Amino acid sequence: MANIFEEEHAARCARGRVVVIDDDRAIVAALSALLEMEGYACETHASAEAYLHVLSYNSPSFPGPFCVLCDMKMPGMNGLELQSRLAALHHAPLLFMSGGSGINEAVHGFRGGAVDFLVKPIEADRLLAAVASALDVSRERQQQQHRRSELRLRVASLSERELTVARSVAQGRTNAEIGQDMGIALRTVKLHRHRAMDKLQVQTVVDLGRIADEAGL
Repeated sequence: MANIFEEEHAARCARGRVVVIDDDRAIVAALSALLEMEGYACETHASAEAYLHVLSYNSPSFPGPFCVLCDMKMPGMNGLELQSRLAALHHAPLLFMSGGSGINEAVHGFRGGAVDFLVKPIEADRLLAAVASALDVSRERQQQQHRRSELRLRVASLSERELTVARSVAQGRTNAEIGQDMGIALRTVKLHRHRAMDKLQVQTVVDLGRIADEAGL
């Protein structure tokens, strides 16, 4: 039975996980029911502090995109303060919701990187569209992070000379110039160049330049 529950939860997380933070229990219950009806995984907290406390444990979770749907005005830490804390953690996309916030809070939220600002009472279609957009942002960020991790591993596989040659080629230097700078034969430069491009999984100098920019060679 436990395995069935875990499989279902994993499938929901793969579709998208939404963290709902609001001190109003009725709103939390309504939002949670709607999101779970749509096939999402839903995690709820009554305060920003409670969510940060859970984050401090760094507990593992099933893979998939996720976002935070947070009330702007709550007892204790408000939405903007939570946004600042989460930004330092390079956290998930954030959606704000509020029934009493003004334009200043919305502006500050967007400037801080919020994906959307929802005014209560929130229509179901409006909410689900905002959540879908936030999850798309999360999915894209995760893909970029995965690619950067792959690139770092490829770069780490290079020898010191291969790295030097790859960096020089990306800077537009010729094999002859590289050989002269490094004090090695032209054929040795070509060998290091070939091995570096093979390990980095690139075919052209243009691709090598792009990899160099992404990986910070």
